[in-house]
Amino acid sequence: QVQLVESGGGLVQAGGSLRLSCAASGRTFSSYAMGWFRQAPGKEREFVVAISWSGGRTNYAESVKGRFTMSRDNAKKTVYLQMNSLKPEDTAVYYCAADYRGPGDTSISRYNYWGQGTQVTVSS
Repeated sequence: QVQLVESGGGLVQAGGSLRLSCAASGRTFSSYAMGWFRQAPGKEREFVVAISWSGGRTNYAESVKGRFTMSRDNAKKTVYLQMNSLKPEDTAVYYCAADYRGPGDTSISRYNYWGQGTQVTVSS
């Protein structure tokens, strides 16, 4: 089992940057694929990016390609989401999630463990 805690959200102007972190507990963090999802007000939760449990594959949503970068540090049991060139449409609550031995899939249903979320607000 793994518990996840996100941090790093905040208010930023359009064009700015933020780095989100997701710290995990549990001894088998390196065996989990990790994903970032987001949910804007009145909208369904959507996939942003995921990294396979081996770290060999990273899968980005088209809307964030070239702007967002996900990385993982297994020694620190932490994943990061570097967000650059932020747009107002990136405003959402961002959640990290874990999928045991997963491939870094886009499907929300694969992920069994979720953090509480961190708010990102991008002003125009």
